Amino acid sequence: MIATRRTVLRIGGVILAGLAGTASGSTGEAAEIAMRGNEDGSDVWYDPVGLHVRPGQTIRWTNHDAGNAHTATAYHPHNAGHPTRIPQDAAPWNSDYLLPGESFAVTLLVEGVYDYFCIPHELAGMVGRILRGGSVRRSQTAQRDHRERFVARCIS
Repeated sequence: MIATRRTVLRIGGVILAGLAGTASGSTGEAAEIAMRGNEDGSDVWYDPVGLHVRPGQTIRWTNHDAGNAHTATAYHPHNAGHPTRIPQDAAPWNSDYLLPGESFAVTLLVEGVYDYFCIPHELAGMVGRILRGGSVRRSQTAQRDHRERFVARCIS
């Protein structure tokens, strides 16, 4: 099965639903996103692909892929003419190419959903989603039910 960007983002939504009630860290801690790839470079990804952050929390991408340079780039017309897939009032970002071991950080100031991609690997499915919001709480049962309905729709 070939994963499309839409499939990856849907899976990211499921992950976000699970993380929504348990966002990592406090406002002062950076949320970490690793840029990864396998040894032969045939598979690349962000880890995690979906993330929920609190207002004021910084997100830091670090390239842990010894064989590739990567970017963390917001979907926005300022970035190679891509469609806007961040909140209307949000500032777009582009990390530029990060070599292995290098990092880039941003703090998202506008509440909403932010989709981003890696410039050289977007077509390989290296995309991610960040939900920047307030304290989102859902019961464990509601989270489980949402995931089950989503998975059922994806496989049908």
